[in-house]
Amino acid sequence: MIPSLILTAGMATRLRPLSLVRAKAVLPVAGQPLVRRILMQCRAAGITDAVLNLHHLPHTITRVLGDGAELDMRVRYSWEQPLLGSAGGPRRALPLLDAPTFLIANGDTLTDADIPSLIASHQRSGAMVTLAVTRNPNPRKYGGIAASADGSMTGVVTAGSTETSWHFVGLQVANSESFASLEYGVPYESVKALYPSLIAARPGSVRVHLCEPQFFDIGTPDDYLRTSLLIARSEGVSCHGRRPRIHDTARVTDSVLWDDVEVGAGATLHECIVTDGVRVPQGTSWNRVTMRVADEDLASCEDRVGDVAVASL
Repeated sequence: MIPSLILTAGMATRLRPLSLVRAKAVLPVAGQPLVRRILMQCRAAGITDAVLNLHHLPHTITRVLGDGAELDMRVRYSWEQPLLGSAGGPRRALPLLDAPTFLIANGDTLTDADIPSLIASHQRSGAMVTLAVTRNPNPRKYGGIAASADGSMTGVVTAGSTETSWHFVGLQVANSESFASLEYGVPYESVKALYPSLIAARPGSVRVHLCEPQFFDIGTPDDYLRTSLLIARSEGVSCHGRRPRIHDTARVTDSVLWDDVEVGAGATLHECIVTDGVRVPQGTSWNRVTMRVADEDLASCEDRVGDVAVASL
């Protein structure tokens, strides 16, 4: 089976202030770090070798995954300084991947697209890159991929366009030669830069694989909250992290608690995201906010309330 590259280096600026606490890839989703869910999906498809690229808060990722032994996988890391982008990152990781073909998974989205089917489609077509896509669920919000009737990528469609487009769900299979010509260690983007140049030089070299998977958005704190609650309900699990301490008189509804959160007596939380180590003061009431332990640098959207930095969703 081919190896996988999980793209986990991004800054996740739209997810702030949550991404000031953890890298986006290890935000807990219904009790499991996001990237662990992605790796479990890879493992279920028979993939046992994974490389993750790292840049922003890398320790929050490595301490969760280690060498991958817990998942019965080999996990290794490709360090990036500066951040190299969705094509520059794979170029840097090629020596670790050491394979003619590999799966690339975005480390910031969740989908149940069929990985073996995607790999088989790529192998049948002879393409250099094959992108898993579905019908664009919201063209006003999401840009997309333009493709011909035979599945060849023809270009990129911007968000808000009336042109027919396909929504990339964060999984693709690529040949290493697609990235080999890029300069090592230089930032470069794939869909916006590399892939248009590939199809210009060799029409049909980048293709789409149509599927009808579930796709969960985690782009903003509000998206993250809704996705976490939806998955928790579907799996019948809690959105509370490890070692929660919730007073008997506190009330917590439709909220996500990370690790080591304490909710004081009489406090109420509704549709809130409370990050690692926060102590929610007793007798306080919160609705649709994020909360993190305040440090010296507050995000522009945050206010300090005692020892807690609070932002509206």
